[in-house]
Amino acid sequence: MTAQAGKPANSWRATLALYGDWRVAGMLCLGFSAGLPLLLVFGTLSVWLRELGISRTAIGFFSWVGFAYSFKFLWAPLVDGLPIPVLGRLMGRRRSWMLLSQFGIAAGLLALSFVDPAADLRLVAALAVLVAFSSATQDVAIDAWRIEIANVDLQGTMAGAYQLGYRIALFAAGAGALYIAAGLGWSAAYTAMAALVGIGMVTTVFIREPARRTDAATLRAQAKSEEAIGRLGFLPPPIRRAASYFAHSVIEPFVDFFKRHGYLALVILAFIGTFRLSDFVMGIMANPFYVDLGFTKEQIAQVSKTYGIFVGIAGALLGGLIVARYGIMRPLVVCAALISVTNLMFAWLAVTGPSMALFAATISLENLVGGISGSVFIAYLSSLTNQAYTATQYALFSSFMSMPGKFLGGFSGWIVDKTDYVTFFVYTSLAGIPAVLLVLYLMRRLPPPARQAAET
Repeated sequence: MTAQAGKPANSWRATLALYGDWRVAGMLCLGFSAGLPLLLVFGTLSVWLRELGISRTAIGFFSWVGFAYSFKFLWAPLVDGLPIPVLGRLMGRRRSWMLLSQFGIAAGLLALSFVDPAADLRLVAALAVLVAFSSATQDVAIDAWRIEIANVDLQGTMAGAYQLGYRIALFAAGAGALYIAAGLGWSAAYTAMAALVGIGMVTTVFIREPARRTDAATLRAQAKSEEAIGRLGFLPPPIRRAASYFAHSVIEPFVDFFKRHGYLALVILAFIGTFRLSDFVMGIMANPFYVDLGFTKEQIAQVSKTYGIFVGIAGALLGGLIVARYGIMRPLVVCAALISVTNLMFAWLAVTGPSMALFAATISLENLVGGISGSVFIAYLSSLTNQAYTATQYALFSSFMSMPGKFLGGFSGWIVDKTDYVTFFVYTSLAGIPAVLLVLYLMRRLPPPARQAAET
């Protein structure tokens, strides 16, 4: 958390002008590429599985496919430091990893279009893992590109553009896929989604590769590391080179984060892990809930996957403006509280039954809060990174964001089966309370200069 990270813009006119930057347009398309695979291995896939009579417990276990996102920090050092042969020389490190990942996403989605989940659920799970792994790798490269291509004062706007593209992709992978499935079948839906991966591929080819920037303190730390490795002269050169790579790509990014933040690093990671806990635990059961409540695919597509996405887009853009205008920390507190509260709307819907008016109100609040909080949280995570280790550190943060929720989300179907939807949604709401307490603690522990910049 740096002072600059929360620096507000001087006026609303200057804030709005930030959306005219060419990098924001590139971020919009890359956000679409990042958001497209998510529902296709979670929410949309859960509708397909539930229609075929797959148990809610089994559908809940599909949440664990998301561990690919939770553990991406394990291979993020490769994305940070390992060039891809030939492709890396032609496109640069960030763009080459993006393109390779996009090929993996397209191949996995296309393969899913030829599989019958009722006949081979294990193959569906394996292909979902392939898509999720490729998507998580793409996220590492995109996040690094976003942070490295733009200065700190543009990160809130970049986050808003990312969220906008992401939400448009959710519309395509949610409502779009459901409409296609209703008319032409699930095979056609997943084939169309594989074709949409081409948007990210074209964008990756035309955007500019960012330059890496390393501050003096990081250069000194790297020099000390090289000096220490140099004392291992008795080892064969290949082993020394491997040790040097491991030190720079794996050890130093984690040491740097804990060195800069001290004991607060653990509090920050705990906050990151709980900020969207309510959403992650609830998310995998949302579509089965709509189906069990009696809503049709068309109604789900219209309200949740179409109207809700546009509300989320408005929230994402508003979140980017809020960060640029007011900084990060105070909006972060409000968002943490609202994320928890919105889940109570689902409990109310479960009590009331299939009311379209309440369904629309619930989706409105959830998506507006989700869009705003997404932009605010992305800007916050970006402010924590050292650009010498962008991919690895951001992957660490985003992995911690999803890890607890994905683990607990795997039991969501079991909880519903053992209790009911009302109890489940109240439980997910209570799961958001720790995030509120942790961010309040972090605000009090910020150094005075950083606190003043973040709160004004």
